[in-house]
Amino acid sequence: MLFDAHTHVNFNAFKNDWREVIDKALKNNIWLVNVGSQSTTSKRAVEIAQNYEKGVYAAVGLHPAHLFETEVDRLEAGEKIQYKTRGEDFDKNYYLELAKNEKVVAIGECGLDYYRIKDEKSKIKQKEVFIKHIKLANEIDKPLMIHCRQAFDDSIEILKSEVQNLKPGVIHFFTGTLDDAKKLLAMGFYFTFGGLITFNRDFDEIIRYIPLEKILLETDAPYVAPASYRGQRNEPAHIIETAKKLAEIKGLSLEKISEQTVKNSLLAFGL
Repeated sequence: MLFDAHTHVNFNAFKNDWREVIDKALKNNIWLVNVGSQSTTSKRAVEIAQNYEKGVYAAVGLHPAHLFETEVDRLEAGEKIQYKTRGEDFDKNYYLELAKNEKVVAIGECGLDYYRIKDEKSKIKQKEVFIKHIKLANEIDKPLMIHCRQAFDDSIEILKSEVQNLKPGVIHFFTGTLDDAKKLLAMGFYFTFGGLITFNRDFDEIIRYIPLEKILLETDAPYVAPASYRGQRNEPAHIIETAKKLAEIKGLSLEKISEQTVKNSLLAFGL
């Protein structure tokens, strides 16, 4: 069994075949959490999860990039990233109502992104909305699903300042330093790693340092397909490739990686 702790089969990239993609994952004994990035995709994640008795769950939240109206069309790690955002205000009551659903296992994807949005005014708004997510997660007693890109100092500072109200959760797609990892581990967070580690060696040392008991697997589908699927749409079934690479880096068997990362996922999401 494997667990894709962060995927987006609720996105438009899967609008015509999401059932087939999820059925394929479940037939391969892969459970998953569809993660919302704004109001519509959060609602969609919940709607999809309600079609399944078990194995398919949701996270609801507002990604920092969706706070602003932007148009993105660029290459990242050889992959074309293309989307538009209309800019959304965080409606706490809307996300609270979604989060009350029993299939919702986390609040997010929320956090800070200084790669896409760098001006000071926008950074301040991101911080304010991140804190609102933290308070919502505390109120609803569900873990956080955190997005952090080139903003670890500020993210860690905010998390420390809210530590009394903090329900530790998941640092998704971790790309921080070893020092960042140590600070977040001390607060009880889990870390997800995805297809990036199959073709990028920059995080091997950090992966060896982080205890396996604090690591989850993810695809971040439809993005960042593992090496054997580069240039294709990523999907939950591809998570086996990341599991194999994690086993190689850790010097452990695939069976051990599968067993422990699934156990970690169930613990992290209260399942």
